[in-house]
Amino acid sequence: MYDITMASLTAKTVKGRTYYYARECKRVDGKPRIVWQQYLGRADDIIAKCRGPEGWAPPRHAIVADFGAVAALYDLARRLELVELIDRHVPKRRSGPSVGTYLLVAALNRCVAPCSKASIGRWFGGTILRRLLAVESHQFTSQRFWDNMDRVSRSAIEGIEGELARRVVQAFELDLGRLLFDATNFFTFIDTFNERCTLAQRGKGKEGRALRVVGLALLVTADFHVPLFHRTYPGNQPDAPTFSGLIDDLVRRYRQMAKGTEHITLIFDKGNNSFDNLEAVGKSPYHFIGSLVPTQHPDLLAIPDSRFHSLAPDGLPSVRAYRTPQKVFDVERTVLVTYNENLYITQSRTLLREIAKRQEKLQTLQQQLLRRQRGSVRGGKPPTTAGVRKQIDTLLAARHMKDLFKIEISEKQGLPTLSYRFDQSAWGRLQRTLLGKTILFTDNADWSDGEIVRGYRSQYHVEGAFRQMKDPDCISIRPQFHWTDQKIEVHVFCCVLALLLCSLLQRELHRQGIDHSIRRMLELLSGIREVSVVYPGPGKHPKPTIQTTASEMSSQQRQLFDSLNLQQHLSG
Repeated sequence: MYDITMASLTAKTVKGRTYYYARECKRVDGKPRIVWQQYLGRADDIIAKCRGPEGWAPPRHAIVADFGAVAALYDLARRLELVELIDRHVPKRRSGPSVGTYLLVAALNRCVAPCSKASIGRWFGGTILRRLLAVESHQFTSQRFWDNMDRVSRSAIEGIEGELARRVVQAFELDLGRLLFDATNFFTFIDTFNERCTLAQRGKGKEGRALRVVGLALLVTADFHVPLFHRTYPGNQPDAPTFSGLIDDLVRRYRQMAKGTEHITLIFDKGNNSFDNLEAVGKSPYHFIGSLVPTQHPDLLAIPDSRFHSLAPDGLPSVRAYRTPQKVFDVERTVLVTYNENLYITQSRTLLREIAKRQEKLQTLQQQLLRRQRGSVRGGKPPTTAGVRKQIDTLLAARHMKDLFKIEISEKQGLPTLSYRFDQSAWGRLQRTLLGKTILFTDNADWSDGEIVRGYRSQYHVEGAFRQMKDPDCISIRPQFHWTDQKIEVHVFCCVLALLLCSLLQRELHRQGIDHSIRRMLELLSGIREVSVVYPGPGKHPKPTIQTTASEMSSQQRQLFDSLNLQQHLSG
């Protein structure tokens, strides 16, 4: 039978030296027995341990560094040998960090904490990159960045991206079956009178701001919008000529990537349509899916509902379609007119909201004119018929509004009067013929209706990539503090590299059953910090002891930490 446990510190003297042991003794059948023993060492050893991280001596300080997101993205860059690839295309003879190192740091910064080049050194010093890369924070001045960016030519960017695209496709086994092309622009605050910049041109940006804008064309996979091609172009250039000027480049990229892939379908929207563009795409190795401007094809919109069939058997329960061969830009293609009930409801609600706004404003304007007629309002400049007509044109400038409102402006006693009515028949016609409908065309005549619809719907991947690049918190092109064409091109390239790394990381997590948006993924990872606690060492000339760990993690963060094997990057 066991009895009470007794713990004690026991000394043993061997050849004049005293050694200590911790022991636990128990009475077994009434007799004392040693059931556990741990060697502690000599007295000096015990004192030193008590002063170390496992003892009672207080720490000197703690060093906290950004860890999770930086480590995960750095792993992917290292897997792609990104620095070595860039350095091969942009060699550097002088000492100091290579061009590839500068661009990698810039890309990682755009991913997690976008800032100016002048601030990157301070950011770098607060991350684990300070020990993963053999670089000092003071080497990341804005001038050093500019000096290294100066070495990166447009041809170098194209060469790096071509080789990188081929490497990404092979290393990550990307699905090239559907590739999405689109273009957008980004507003800048570059001075109007800066004549050194031709890429930033004054025009109305796609975000509604009339500033100098820079255009970006992007080709991404439907497989987690991984970018495989990009070009920077003058921001006031329409989509169709942009697409026309890039078709040869897209064909070259096809030949660089497509080994072992027999069928690549290029998907683009109606803004890229033109005779020349579609002729060029038709002669290229790409297959394609595009869309047509519905109002330019009233014959297709007039097809009665009875001729549409449901795509529920194809997994699209809210979609009905009508398929026909038809000439598109003088070439016969497979045309698919689709009706989407969900899209119909969304468009109807949007239009009804806009109709209500205009009815309210028209009523207000009508009452103002009536008060002037009655003499209730006498001061100020009297309204004119031309002025009222201009107001009406502005008010009804939005799509469909001029068709839905019938306006009559007349004069009475030298003053304009306004009468209006909402055209219910025009609204009913719009509901029957246009709302909820999309017109697709393709050369994939052997594809089913469902495959064509799903193929075109994957366009949202490139739209998602653009939204991500306009997110001010991660992968943001803005703000960009460059005002020469060459610097703008390098800056945009760094942002595309950032999108590449984030998209690949999101895809890698998905393959492990973890799904987050890029923003949420980076938020969770950025919340994981490296904490290094520095303890004083023993003796007169103490060497400090450092104990490193990760910060406290939520269950989601712990899942990411383990799945990405981030433990390997903790120092110590």
